[in-house]
Amino acid sequence: MTLAADTHGFLSPTGVEIAFLLVGLVTFGAALVTVTTRQLVHAALWLVVALGGLAVEYLLLTAEFIAWVQVLIYVGSVVVLLLFGLMLTRAPIGRSPDADSGNRRAALAVAVAAAAALVWVVADAFRTTWIDLDGAPAGTTEVTGQALFQNWVLPFEALSVLLLAALVGAIVLSRKAKADSVDAAPGKEGAR
Repeated sequence: MTLAADTHGFLSPTGVEIAFLLVGLVTFGAALVTVTTRQLVHAALWLVVALGGLAVEYLLLTAEFIAWVQVLIYVGSVVVLLLFGLMLTRAPIGRSPDADSGNRRAALAVAVAAAAALVWVVADAFRTTWIDLDGAPAGTTEVTGQALFQNWVLPFEALSVLLLAALVGAIVLSRKAKADSVDAAPGKEGAR
């Protein structure tokens, strides 16, 4: 063992640990702005920053495959699908008074309770879990592929069906709004 490895501890973080903390703070800030902004398009763009920050965190954890999947699927596909849905439903581009329901205190209470429950469940579930350093690295494509296609096939397919349903719903809503605007156009009332 080298002397540097012996002196590394909680009070002497490495550059990777400092970068992980800073990127985590930026990601948390972007996620906070995502849920607090009143402009829908800005919320979608801040979501890109938050999801991109998660990809950087995966890179810092040496899980390159998961990081690129995060970029391709979430940043590339989900956010594009969200923006496509916003454009199809003709959501307002600027400030939207409909984006605030007035239940901020109830929403904050639910968010804090959900976060506390999530932290408790994760801490309880992984309290005695140790990483096997002799096996294959956890972020490799082989290990991730085995876990995805052996244990997580059904949730993965359910998510794809959910995204497809969201796209179909956006198309249906846009057609309904278009049909309503055509019916309400001047000149159509006399034809009835």
